[in-house]
Amino acid sequence: MQNNKVIKGFSKLSKESKIEWIAKEYLNGEEKYVDLLKSYWHEDAKVQKIHDEFIENTISNFYIPFGVAPNFLINDKVYCVPMAIEESSVVAAASKNASFWMKRGGFKSKVISTTKIGHVHFAWYGEFAVLKNFISSIKHMFFDESRSVTKNMNERGGGILDIELINRADLEPNYYQLQAKFETCDAMGANFINSLLEKFSKILQRELEKSALSENDKKIIIIMCILSNYTPECIVRCEVNCDVKDLSDDPKINNEEFAKKFQQAIHVANIEPYRATTHNKGIFNGIDAVVIATGNDFRAVEACGHTYASRSGQYKSLTSVEIKNGKFKFWIDLPISVGTVGGLTSLHPMVKFSYKLLGNPNAKNLMEIIAAVGLAQNFGALRSLVTTGIQKGHMKMHLLNILNQVGATKDEVKQIKEYFKDKVVEHSSVINVFNELRKLKSNKI
Repeated sequence: MQNNKVIKGFSKLSKESKIEWIAKEYLNGEEKYVDLLKSYWHEDAKVQKIHDEFIENTISNFYIPFGVAPNFLINDKVYCVPMAIEESSVVAAASKNASFWMKRGGFKSKVISTTKIGHVHFAWYGEFAVLKNFISSIKHMFFDESRSVTKNMNERGGGILDIELINRADLEPNYYQLQAKFETCDAMGANFINSLLEKFSKILQRELEKSALSENDKKIIIIMCILSNYTPECIVRCEVNCDVKDLSDDPKINNEEFAKKFQQAIHVANIEPYRATTHNKGIFNGIDAVVIATGNDFRAVEACGHTYASRSGQYKSLTSVEIKNGKFKFWIDLPISVGTVGGLTSLHPMVKFSYKLLGNPNAKNLMEIIAAVGLAQNFGALRSLVTTGIQKGHMKMHLLNILNQVGATKDEVKQIKEYFKDKVVEHSSVINVFNELRKLKSNKI
Protein backbone atom coordinates (compact mmCIF):
# COMPACT_ATOMS: atom_id res chain seq x y z
CA MET A 1 0.00 0.00 0.00
CA GLN A 2 1.27 3.50 -0.84
CA ASN A 3 1.16 5.09 2.60
CA ASN A 4 1.77 8.60 1.26
CA LYS A 5 -1.66 8.42 -0.35
CA VAL A 6 -3.38 7.71 2.96
CA ILE A 7 -4.33 10.84 4.88
CA LYS A 8 -5.96 11.55 8.23
CA GLY A 9 -7.93 14.69 8.94
CA PHE A 10 -8.56 15.41 5.25
CA SER A 11 -11.98 16.93 5.97
CA LYS A 12 -10.37 19.51 8.28
CA LEU A 13 -8.10 20.89 5.55
CA SER A 14 -9.03 24.05 3.68
CA LYS A 15 -10.31 23.65 0.14
CA GLU A 16 -7.00 24.92 -1.24
CA SER A 17 -5.05 22.45 0.92
CA LYS A 18 -7.26 19.58 -0.21
CA ILE A 19 -6.52 20.43 -3.83
CA GLU A 20 -2.80 20.79 -3.18
CA TRP A 21 -2.66 17.36 -1.52
CA ILE A 22 -4.65 15.73 -4.37
CA ALA A 23 -2.40 17.35 -6.98
CA LYS A 24 0.76 16.23 -5.20
CA GLU A 25 -0.29 12.64 -4.45
CA TYR A 26 -2.43 11.77 -7.49
CA LEU A 27 -1.73 14.28 -10.28
CA ASN A 28 2.08 14.52 -10.28
CA GLY A 29 1.83 18.06 -8.98
CA GLU A 30 0.60 19.36 -12.33
CA GLU A 31 -0.69 22.90 -11.92
CA LYS A 32 -3.06 22.60 -14.87
CA TYR A 33 -5.35 20.41 -12.77
CA VAL A 34 -5.24 22.87 -9.88
CA ASP A 35 -6.13 25.65 -12.31
CA LEU A 36 -8.94 23.52 -13.80
CA LEU A 37 -10.55 22.92 -10.41
CA LYS A 38 -10.30 26.56 -9.42
CA SER A 39 -11.67 27.73 -12.77
CA TYR A 40 -14.98 26.09 -11.87
CA TRP A 41 -15.30 28.00 -8.60
CA HIS A 42 -18.05 30.61 -8.64
CA GLU A 43 -16.68 34.14 -8.89
CA ASP A 44 -19.00 35.23 -6.07
CA ALA A 45 -17.45 33.88 -2.86
CA LYS A 46 -20.81 33.89 -1.06
CA VAL A 47 -22.41 31.72 -3.74
CA GLN A 48 -19.39 29.40 -3.73
CA LYS A 49 -19.63 29.04 0.05
CA ILE A 50 -23.24 27.87 -0.35
CA HIS A 51 -22.14 25.24 -2.88
CA ASP A 52 -19.20 24.17 -0.73
CA GLU A 53 -21.51 23.39 2.19
CA PHE A 54 -24.00 21.22 0.29
CA ILE A 55 -21.70 18.19 0.64
CA GLU A 56 -18.45 17.17 2.32
CA ASN A 57 -14.86 17.52 1.05
CA THR A 58 -15.87 19.92 -1.72
CA ILE A 59 -13.03 20.96 -4.01
CA SER A 60 -14.89 22.43 -6.99
CA ASN A 61 -18.20 22.53 -8.87
CA PHE A 62 -19.37 20.12 -11.58
CA TYR A 63 -21.47 21.83 -14.21
CA ILE A 64 -24.58 20.32 -15.79
CA PRO A 65 -26.31 22.25 -18.59
CA PHE A 66 -29.46 24.06 -17.50
CA GLY A 67 -32.03 24.41 -20.28
CA VAL A 68 -35.71 25.17 -20.63
CA ALA A 69 -38.59 23.54 -22.48
CA PRO A 70 -41.26 26.14 -23.34
CA ASN A 71 -44.87 25.69 -24.44
CA PHE A 72 -45.99 23.13 -21.85
CA LEU A 73 -49.74 23.56 -21.55
CA ILE A 74 -50.62 21.79 -18.30
CA ASN A 75 -54.12 22.08 -16.85
CA ASP A 76 -54.76 25.11 -19.07
CA LYS A 77 -51.66 26.97 -17.86
CA VAL A 78 -48.55 27.47 -20.01
CA TYR A 79 -45.19 26.68 -18.43
CA CYS A 80 -41.58 27.16 -19.45
CA VAL A 81 -40.03 24.16 -17.70
CA PRO A 82 -36.44 24.17 -16.34
CA MET A 83 -34.38 21.06 -17.08
CA ALA A 84 -30.88 20.22 -15.84
CA ILE A 85 -29.36 17.36 -17.86
CA GLU A 86 -26.22 16.52 -19.82
CA GLU A 87 -27.82 14.25 -22.46
CA SER A 88 -28.39 15.77 -25.89
CA SER A 89 -31.87 15.74 -27.50
CA VAL A 90 -33.82 15.44 -24.22
CA VAL A 91 -34.69 19.13 -23.90
CA ALA A 92 -35.36 19.39 -27.63
CA ALA A 93 -37.72 16.42 -27.49
CA ALA A 94 -39.56 17.83 -24.48
CA SER A 95 -40.01 21.18 -26.23
CA LYS A 96 -41.14 19.60 -29.50
CA ASN A 97 -43.72 17.38 -27.84
CA ALA A 98 -44.96 20.17 -25.58
CA SER A 99 -45.73 22.21 -28.70
CA PHE A 100 -47.34 19.18 -30.40
CA TRP A 101 -49.77 18.61 -27.51
CA MET A 102 -50.44 22.30 -26.94
CA LYS A 103 -52.33 22.24 -30.24
CA ARG A 104 -54.39 19.28 -28.99
CA GLY A 105 -55.52 20.57 -25.62
CA GLY A 106 -52.32 20.09 -23.65
CA PHE A 107 -51.58 17.86 -20.68
CA LYS A 108 -54.15 17.10 -17.99
CA SER A 109 -52.49 16.29 -14.67
CA LYS A 110 -54.14 15.35 -11.40
CA VAL A 111 -52.62 14.43 -8.05
CA ILE A 112 -54.47 11.37 -6.77
CA SER A 113 -52.80 11.01 -3.37
CA THR A 114 -49.84 12.46 -1.44
CA THR A 115 -49.41 9.89 1.34
CA LYS A 116 -45.84 8.99 2.36
CA ILE A 117 -44.74 5.97 4.37
CA GLY A 118 -42.10 5.10 6.94
CA HIS A 119 -41.34 2.11 9.16
CA VAL A 120 -39.97 1.11 12.51
CA HIS A 121 -38.40 -2.25 11.68
CA PHE A 122 -38.07 -4.50 14.72
CA ALA A 123 -37.72 -8.05 15.99
CA TRP A 124 -40.12 -9.40 18.64
CA TYR A 125 -40.26 -12.92 20.06
CA GLY A 126 -43.78 -13.52 21.41
CA GLU A 127 -47.13 -14.39 19.86
CA PHE A 128 -48.38 -12.01 17.17
CA ALA A 129 -51.83 -11.71 18.76
CA VAL A 130 -50.24 -10.44 21.98
CA LEU A 131 -48.21 -7.83 20.08
CA LYS A 132 -51.21 -6.75 18.04
CA ASN A 133 -53.32 -6.14 21.13
CA PHE A 134 -50.48 -4.31 22.85
CA ILE A 135 -49.84 -1.97 19.89
CA SER A 136 -53.57 -1.24 19.70
CA SER A 137 -53.61 -0.30 23.41
CA ILE A 138 -50.75 2.22 23.09
CA LYS A 139 -51.46 3.55 19.59
CA HIS A 140 -52.81 6.84 20.91
CA MET A 141 -49.44 7.54 22.57
CA PHE A 142 -47.66 7.72 19.23
CA PHE A 143 -49.95 10.59 18.27
CA ASP A 144 -50.20 12.27 21.69
CA GLU A 145 -46.47 12.33 22.43
CA SER A 146 -45.53 13.57 18.96
CA ARG A 147 -47.54 16.77 19.02
CA SER A 148 -44.48 18.95 19.64
CA VAL A 149 -42.92 17.56 16.44
CA THR A 150 -46.10 17.61 14.33
CA LYS A 151 -47.50 20.99 15.49
CA ASN A 152 -46.27 23.09 12.57
CA MET A 153 -47.04 20.37 10.02
CA ASN A 154 -50.54 19.96 11.46
CA GLU A 155 -51.13 23.69 11.06
CA ARG A 156 -50.29 23.36 7.36
CA GLY A 157 -52.74 20.47 6.97
CA GLY A 158 -50.28 17.61 7.35
CA GLY A 159 -49.05 15.25 10.03
CA ILE A 160 -49.40 11.59 10.99
CA LEU A 161 -52.26 9.91 9.12
CA ASP A 162 -52.19 6.37 10.51
CA ILE A 163 -50.03 3.81 12.29
CA GLU A 164 -50.43 0.05 11.97
CA LEU A 165 -48.59 -3.14 12.81
CA ILE A 166 -47.34 -5.23 9.87
CA ASN A 167 -46.45 -8.90 10.35
CA ARG A 168 -43.47 -10.01 8.22
CA ALA A 169 -42.52 -13.02 10.33
CA ASP A 170 -43.42 -15.33 7.45
CA LEU A 171 -40.54 -13.83 5.46
CA GLU A 172 -38.03 -13.26 8.26
CA PRO A 173 -38.39 -14.92 11.68
CA ASN A 174 -39.68 -12.55 14.40
CA TYR A 175 -39.68 -9.57 12.03
CA TYR A 176 -42.39 -6.91 12.31
CA GLN A 177 -42.96 -3.34 11.19
CA LEU A 178 -44.66 -0.37 12.72
CA GLN A 179 -45.85 1.26 9.51
CA ALA A 180 -46.78 4.92 9.66
CA LYS A 181 -48.37 7.08 6.97
CA PHE A 182 -47.77 10.81 6.71
CA GLU A 183 -48.85 13.95 4.89
CA THR A 184 -45.97 16.41 4.57
CA CYS A 185 -47.65 19.08 2.40
CA ASP A 186 -45.07 21.07 0.40
CA ALA A 187 -42.05 19.50 2.12
CA MET A 188 -40.42 16.28 0.97
CA GLY A 189 -40.49 15.52 4.69
CA ALA A 190 -37.63 13.05 5.15
CA ASN A 191 -36.31 14.59 8.37
CA PHE A 192 -39.84 15.05 9.73
CA ILE A 193 -40.74 11.41 9.07
CA ASN A 194 -37.48 9.94 10.35
CA SER A 195 -37.63 11.98 13.55
CA LEU A 196 -41.14 10.71 14.25
CA LEU A 197 -40.23 7.10 13.52
CA GLU A 198 -37.35 7.24 15.98
CA LYS A 199 -39.72 8.71 18.55
CA PHE A 200 -42.22 5.89 17.93
CA SER A 201 -39.51 3.29 18.51
CA LYS A 202 -38.63 4.80 21.90
CA ILE A 203 -42.28 4.86 22.93
CA LEU A 204 -42.68 1.23 21.89
CA GLN A 205 -39.60 0.13 23.84
CA ARG A 206 -40.59 2.11 26.91
CA GLU A 207 -44.16 0.86 27.03
CA LEU A 208 -43.14 -2.75 26.53
CA GLU A 209 -40.69 -2.46 29.40
CA LYS A 210 -43.40 -0.95 31.66
CA SER A 211 -46.08 -3.47 30.66
CA ALA A 212 -47.33 -6.48 32.60
CA LEU A 213 -46.34 -8.80 29.76
CA SER A 214 -43.99 -11.72 30.35
CA GLU A 215 -40.25 -11.12 30.19
CA ASN A 216 -40.13 -12.92 26.83
CA ASP A 217 -42.87 -10.67 25.45
CA LYS A 218 -41.00 -7.57 26.61
CA LYS A 219 -37.99 -8.45 24.51
CA ILE A 220 -37.68 -6.23 21.42
CA ILE A 221 -34.81 -5.33 19.12
CA ILE A 222 -35.22 -2.13 17.07
CA ILE A 223 -33.51 -2.86 13.76
CA MET A 224 -33.93 0.56 12.17
CA CYS A 225 -36.27 3.51 11.77
CA ILE A 226 -36.48 4.98 8.26
CA LEU A 227 -38.87 6.45 5.73
CA SER A 228 -39.47 4.57 2.50
CA ASN A 229 -38.70 6.12 -0.86
CA TYR A 230 -41.35 3.82 -2.28
CA THR A 231 -44.51 5.95 -2.22
CA PRO A 232 -47.24 4.03 -4.09
CA GLU A 233 -49.86 6.21 -2.40
CA CYS A 234 -48.20 9.46 -3.52
CA ILE A 235 -49.44 9.37 -7.11
CA VAL A 236 -49.97 11.83 -9.95
CA ARG A 237 -51.70 10.94 -13.22
CA CYS A 238 -51.08 12.89 -16.42
CA GLU A 239 -52.75 12.24 -19.77
CA VAL A 240 -53.09 13.55 -23.30
CA ASN A 241 -55.72 12.65 -25.87
CA CYS A 242 -56.79 13.46 -29.39
CA ASP A 243 -58.50 11.92 -32.39
CA VAL A 244 -56.39 9.25 -34.06
CA LYS A 245 -56.66 11.20 -37.32
CA ASP A 246 -54.85 14.12 -35.62
CA LEU A 247 -52.04 12.03 -34.15
CA SER A 248 -49.34 13.31 -36.50
CA ASP A 249 -48.56 16.48 -38.41
CA ASP A 250 -46.44 14.53 -40.89
CA PRO A 251 -48.38 13.76 -44.10
CA LYS A 252 -45.99 10.85 -44.75
CA ILE A 253 -47.27 9.05 -41.65
CA ASN A 254 -50.46 7.01 -41.73
CA ASN A 255 -52.13 7.94 -38.44
CA GLU A 256 -54.06 4.70 -38.00
CA GLU A 257 -50.94 2.63 -38.56
CA PHE A 258 -48.96 4.94 -36.28
CA ALA A 259 -51.54 4.56 -33.49
CA LYS A 260 -51.52 0.77 -33.80
CA LYS A 261 -47.72 0.52 -33.72
CA PHE A 262 -47.62 2.96 -30.78
CA GLN A 263 -50.04 0.73 -28.86
CA GLN A 264 -47.98 -2.34 -29.73
CA ALA A 265 -44.85 -0.59 -28.44
CA ILE A 266 -46.52 -0.10 -25.05
CA HIS A 267 -47.59 -3.76 -25.04
CA VAL A 268 -44.01 -4.82 -25.78
CA ALA A 269 -42.80 -2.78 -22.81
CA ASN A 270 -45.38 -4.55 -20.63
CA ILE A 271 -44.28 -8.06 -21.57
CA GLU A 272 -40.54 -7.59 -22.15
CA PRO A 273 -38.43 -6.24 -19.23
CA TYR A 274 -35.46 -5.62 -21.55
CA ARG A 275 -37.56 -3.13 -23.48
CA ALA A 276 -39.40 -1.81 -20.40
CA THR A 277 -36.11 -0.78 -18.79
CA THR A 278 -35.10 1.41 -21.74
CA HIS A 279 -38.71 2.59 -22.15
CA ASN A 280 -38.84 3.86 -18.56
CA LYS A 281 -35.29 5.20 -18.71
CA GLY A 282 -36.50 7.54 -21.46
CA ILE A 283 -39.35 8.70 -19.25
CA PHE A 284 -36.88 9.51 -16.48
CA ASN A 285 -34.75 11.51 -18.92
CA GLY A 286 -37.43 14.18 -18.64
CA ILE A 287 -38.46 13.57 -15.04
CA ASP A 288 -34.92 13.61 -13.61
CA ALA A 289 -34.02 16.80 -15.45
CA VAL A 290 -36.89 18.71 -13.82
CA VAL A 291 -36.34 17.05 -10.44
CA ILE A 292 -32.67 18.12 -10.46
CA ALA A 293 -33.48 21.65 -11.65
CA THR A 294 -35.94 22.04 -8.75
CA GLY A 295 -33.53 20.76 -6.11
CA ASN A 296 -35.25 17.45 -5.42
CA ASP A 297 -33.80 13.95 -5.01
CA PHE A 298 -33.77 12.28 -8.43
CA ARG A 299 -32.32 9.08 -6.95
CA ALA A 300 -35.34 8.68 -4.66
CA VAL A 301 -37.72 9.50 -7.51
CA GLU A 302 -36.12 6.92 -9.81
CA ALA A 303 -35.97 4.20 -7.13
CA CYS A 304 -39.66 4.71 -6.40
CA GLY A 305 -40.65 4.72 -10.06
CA HIS A 306 -38.78 1.51 -10.86
CA THR A 307 -40.25 -0.26 -7.82
CA TYR A 308 -43.73 0.87 -8.86
CA ALA A 309 -43.11 -0.42 -12.38
CA SER A 310 -42.42 -3.85 -10.79
CA ARG A 311 -45.44 -3.93 -8.48
CA SER A 312 -47.15 -6.71 -10.47
CA GLY A 313 -44.13 -8.98 -10.08
CA GLN A 314 -42.74 -8.07 -13.50
CA TYR A 315 -41.06 -4.84 -14.53
CA LYS A 316 -43.40 -2.96 -16.91
CA SER A 317 -44.08 0.36 -18.61
CA LEU A 318 -45.02 3.35 -16.46
CA THR A 319 -47.19 4.64 -19.31
CA SER A 320 -50.42 3.26 -20.77
CA VAL A 321 -52.39 3.79 -23.98
CA GLU A 322 -55.97 3.27 -25.12
CA ILE A 323 -57.37 3.54 -28.63
CA LYS A 324 -61.15 3.46 -28.70
CA ASN A 325 -63.79 4.81 -31.08
CA GLY A 326 -61.21 6.75 -33.06
CA LYS A 327 -59.76 8.38 -29.94
CA PHE A 328 -56.15 8.13 -28.76
CA LYS A 329 -55.51 8.40 -25.02
CA PHE A 330 -52.02 8.19 -23.50
CA TRP A 331 -51.22 8.52 -19.80
CA ILE A 332 -48.75 7.96 -16.97
CA ASP A 333 -49.36 7.08 -13.33
CA LEU A 334 -46.28 8.30 -11.51
CA PRO A 335 -45.48 7.74 -7.83
CA ILE A 336 -43.34 10.72 -6.92
CA SER A 337 -42.45 12.48 -3.70
CA VAL A 338 -41.08 16.02 -4.12
CA GLY A 339 -40.95 19.16 -2.04
CA THR A 340 -40.96 22.87 -2.75
CA VAL A 341 -39.78 24.04 0.68
CA GLY A 342 -36.69 23.11 2.66
CA GLY A 343 -33.43 21.59 1.49
CA LEU A 344 -31.89 23.07 -1.66
CA THR A 345 -35.11 24.91 -2.55
CA SER A 346 -34.20 27.84 -0.30
CA LEU A 347 -30.40 27.69 -0.78
CA HIS A 348 -29.35 26.92 -4.36
CA PRO A 349 -29.60 30.08 -6.52
CA MET A 350 -30.50 28.16 -9.69
CA VAL A 351 -33.12 26.11 -7.86
CA LYS A 352 -34.71 29.31 -6.61
CA PHE A 353 -34.66 30.57 -10.20
CA SER A 354 -36.41 27.38 -11.35
CA TYR A 355 -39.27 27.94 -8.93
CA LYS A 356 -39.60 31.55 -10.00
CA LEU A 357 -39.70 30.43 -13.65
CA LEU A 358 -42.48 27.94 -12.82
CA GLY A 359 -44.52 30.51 -10.93
CA ASN A 360 -43.59 29.21 -7.46
CA PRO A 361 -45.65 26.00 -7.59
CA ASN A 362 -46.59 24.03 -4.49
CA ALA A 363 -45.62 20.35 -4.23
CA LYS A 364 -48.79 19.13 -5.95
CA ASN A 365 -48.33 21.53 -8.87
CA LEU A 366 -44.72 20.40 -9.22
CA MET A 367 -45.82 16.74 -9.29
CA GLU A 368 -48.22 17.62 -12.12
CA ILE A 369 -45.51 19.41 -14.10
CA ILE A 370 -42.96 16.62 -13.69
CA ALA A 371 -45.46 13.96 -14.79
CA ALA A 372 -46.28 15.98 -17.92
CA VAL A 373 -42.60 16.21 -18.89
CA GLY A 374 -42.14 12.46 -18.38
CA LEU A 375 -45.18 11.73 -20.54
CA ALA A 376 -44.01 14.13 -23.26
CA GLN A 377 -40.60 12.47 -23.28
CA ASN A 378 -42.10 8.99 -23.66
CA PHE A 379 -44.48 10.07 -26.42
CA GLY A 380 -41.62 11.59 -28.40
CA ALA A 381 -39.41 8.52 -27.98
CA LEU A 382 -42.14 6.10 -29.04
CA ARG A 383 -43.18 8.26 -31.97
CA SER A 384 -39.58 8.22 -33.24
CA LEU A 385 -39.14 4.49 -32.60
CA VAL A 386 -42.24 3.40 -34.51
CA THR A 387 -41.80 5.87 -37.40
CA THR A 388 -38.38 7.27 -38.41
CA GLY A 389 -36.25 5.46 -35.81
CA ILE A 390 -34.62 6.89 -32.69
CA GLN A 391 -31.19 7.69 -34.15
CA LYS A 392 -32.24 10.26 -36.73
CA GLY A 393 -33.27 12.88 -34.19
CA HIS A 394 -30.92 11.87 -31.39
CA MET A 395 -27.76 11.90 -33.48
CA LYS A 396 -28.66 15.23 -35.06
CA MET A 397 -28.58 16.69 -31.54
CA HIS A 398 -25.41 14.74 -30.74
CA LEU A 399 -23.60 16.13 -33.78
CA LEU A 400 -22.31 19.17 -31.89
CA ASN A 401 -20.82 16.94 -29.17
CA ILE A 402 -18.88 14.99 -31.80
CA LEU A 403 -17.59 18.18 -33.42
CA ASN A 404 -16.53 19.61 -30.06
CA GLN A 405 -14.62 16.41 -29.31
CA VAL A 406 -12.54 16.75 -32.50
CA GLY A 407 -12.00 20.49 -32.01
CA ALA A 408 -13.96 21.74 -35.03
CA THR A 409 -13.86 25.49 -35.64
CA LYS A 410 -16.97 27.63 -35.80
CA ASP A 411 -16.83 27.67 -39.60
CA GLU A 412 -16.30 23.88 -39.76
CA VAL A 413 -19.28 23.30 -37.46
CA LYS A 414 -21.45 25.42 -39.74
CA GLN A 415 -20.36 23.53 -42.88
CA ILE A 416 -20.74 20.08 -41.35
CA LYS A 417 -24.17 20.87 -39.88
CA GLU A 418 -25.27 21.99 -43.33
CA TYR A 419 -23.90 18.79 -44.86
CA PHE A 420 -25.89 16.59 -42.47
CA LYS A 421 -29.09 18.63 -42.74
CA ASP A 422 -30.80 15.91 -44.80
CA LYS A 423 -28.65 12.93 -43.77
CA VAL A 424 -28.56 10.48 -40.86
CA VAL A 425 -25.75 11.38 -38.47
CA GLU A 426 -23.31 8.58 -37.66
CA HIS A 427 -20.13 9.09 -35.67
CA SER A 428 -17.85 7.57 -38.29
CA SER A 429 -19.38 9.58 -41.11
CA VAL A 430 -19.02 12.83 -39.14
CA ILE A 431 -15.35 12.09 -38.53
CA ASN A 432 -14.84 11.30 -42.24
CA VAL A 433 -16.46 14.55 -43.34
CA PHE A 434 -14.45 16.50 -40.76
CA ASN A 435 -11.17 14.92 -41.92
CA GLU A 436 -11.98 15.58 -45.57
CA LEU A 437 -12.76 19.20 -44.74
CA ARG A 438 -9.48 19.58 -42.87
CA LYS A 439 -7.59 17.92 -45.74
CA LEU A 440 -9.23 20.29 -48.21
CA LYS A 441 -8.25 23.31 -46.12
CA SER A 442 -4.70 21.97 -45.78
CA ASN A 443 -4.36 21.58 -49.57
CA LYS A 444 -5.43 25.17 -50.08
CA ILE A 445 -2.71 26.52 -47.83
